[in-house]
Amino acid sequence: MRFGGRTALVTGAARGIGLAISERLLAEGARVVLVDRDAEVEAVAKRLGASARAHLADVTVTAEVDRAVAAAHGWADRLDIVVNNAGITGRSYPIWELTDADWHSVMAADLTSVFLVCRAAVKLMRPRGYGRIVNIASIAGKEGNPTLVPYSSAKAGVIGLTKALAKEVATQGILVHAVAPAVIGTELLQQMTQATVDMLVAKIPMGRVGTPAEVAALVAWLASEECTFTTGAVHDLSGGRATY
Repeated sequence: MRFGGRTALVTGAARGIGLAISERLLAEGARVVLVDRDAEVEAVAKRLGASARAHLADVTVTAEVDRAVAAAHGWADRLDIVVNNAGITGRSYPIWELTDADWHSVMAADLTSVFLVCRAAVKLMRPRGYGRIVNIASIAGKEGNPTLVPYSSAKAGVIGLTKALAKEVATQGILVHAVAPAVIGTELLQQMTQATVDMLVAKIPMGRVGTPAEVAALVAWLASEECTFTTGAVHDLSGGRATY
């Protein structure tokens, strides 16, 4: 039970990768606040038991983020782990067919939300001298995926944010990581055209999509006390697509 006594906050936790991460942290003893803008998160938290709590919030809105982070910290007067998972892929179209709204909605959900949550969380972690922050980026943020310009740009921003923040708090007991998955089998795939999904899977040497549980396993190590001498890194989870 390596997370016994720890409090974690996971965004986008109602389903998919966020839910898998929440379940893994709970299984290893953490208290977990599941944050999502979908009211379904309340039923999910109830199903997961007394160590799980739901908090409805739109993580693109500063006031709602601040309330969610404060609520997580207030549960046991500590916030040890934050996982920024909330995000969308947006429409998969070439740039000349995208609108301003396409760009702004993806940037808000995938990058601005990470900034807002990290800012609020670090303010509470610094006085304790301990924290683990894991930001879910994407292989798209390293390589760029055609027909996903806003998504690729936002995830590249998450990687840059992770590296910069990690350097700011490296001597304060707070470690910051990014995980860069390739295609993972979640509902987000439904936001893409089948042609885009087929193109992305074709790049994976293992010839398959990853699973949310595989992402959760990596996040659990990065969020643990076993992880002590790595920070600001991008950890690929790509079935062999990324080998650098």
